[in-house]
Amino acid sequence: MRDLAALPRSDEDTLWAVIATVGRKNRVAEVYRSRAAALEDRAWRAQQVRAYEDFLRRSKQPVPHYSVTPIRRSDLPRKWAPLPALGFLRGEFV
Repeated sequence: MRDLAALPRSDEDTLWAVIATVGRKNRVAEVYRSRAAALEDRAWRAQQVRAYEDFLRRSKQPVPHYSVTPIRRSDLPRKWAPLPALGFLRGEFV
């Protein structure tokens, strides 16, 4: 009887997303099961942006802003992939 598997809860489809915003564009940067983990990632990403902000501005790259919001797994784009900390690859906001 001790080996019973826990039944999945209805809220397991809800994840916490770190959202990167540049201008009017929003992209899901990363997803986590817990809000605390998402907040830690957001803080780390914001620290990375602060550290490289001067470089980003001199190279005319957009400076992303990060926020945390709940998201359902079904709302993720089909070919979603995590974003790098500074929010761009090869000079483009991905």
